[in-house]
Amino acid sequence: MDSNIVCRCEDITEKEIRDAIRENGFTTIDELRKNTRAGMGMCQGRTCQALVRRILAEETGQKIEDIHPPKTRQPSKPIDISVLLEEE
Repeated sequence: MDSNIVCRCEDITEKEIRDAIRENGFTTIDELRKNTRAGMGMCQGRTCQALVRRILAEETGQKIEDIHPPKTRQPSKPIDISVLLEEE
């Protein structure tokens, strides 16, 4: 079970997430993202965020609804560089 891939974009396993929480005392999604890269791939967490939140809740004893989503930074979706060049 622990070798299940949680974040497909960054190839992060459930074990890696649980270990990061246990070893470092992480309590937020932002801490996990910065240290494991879970949720920082092409989908920006749209695929794995619910799983990461569930694991974080289980490991820390928090309620899922109390775990805030990660901070978003623009661009949140990949864009083609030609789009930026067209605006010049």
